[in-house]
Amino acid sequence: MGRGDLTDEQWAALEPLLPKGMKAGQPPVRPRRRLIDGIRFRVRTGAPWRDVPVEYGPWSRIYDLFRRWQRTGTWHRILTRLQSLADAKGGMTWDLSVDSTVCRTHQHATGARKQGDLQKEPPGGIFNEPHDHGWHAHAAGSPPSCTWPSNRARSPWQS
Repeated sequence: MGRGDLTDEQWAALEPLLPKGMKAGQPPVRPRRRLIDGIRFRVRTGAPWRDVPVEYGPWSRIYDLFRRWQRTGTWHRILTRLQSLADAKGGMTWDLSVDSTVCRTHQHATGARKQGDLQKEPPGGIFNEPHDHGWHAHAAGSPPSCTWPSNRARSPWQS
C-alpha cells in the first residue's frame, strides 16, 4: 500500500457508495480499490495518466473508469454522500469564506501578443527595408517611395 492509498477504514466507508457492477459472475481482473487508488494518485500528483504506476493497473483502465464515472455523475454522487455522512456525524464545518483579492498583472505583461501580432514596437523600431527619400537613383525607372514635401522646411546644408 502506497502512502496516499486508501486505508481499510476509508475503503470500508467508500465501498458501499460505489455503483454495483453490471455483470454478475466473474470478479474483475483488477480490484476497484486498486483502480481508485490509481485515480487518486493521478489526481493528487497531477501526473499524466500514462505515468500512473503499474501497481495500480493499466493506465488506460484507470482512465476509463475515471471518465465513465465522471460522465455518469458517479463521482459527484459519491462526494455528496460522503459529505452528508460526515455532516451527520458532525465532521464538517460549513463556514462561508469570501475572498476579495485583486489579481494584477506585472508591468511587463501589458505588451502581450494579440493574435500573433506585437502590440508594441520592438526596441530599435521595425526595420523592413532601407528608406528611400528620393536622393538615390531608382532601379528600372521606378518612382521614389518617398519625396520631400514642398512645405517642409529644409536645413541649409541639404540641397
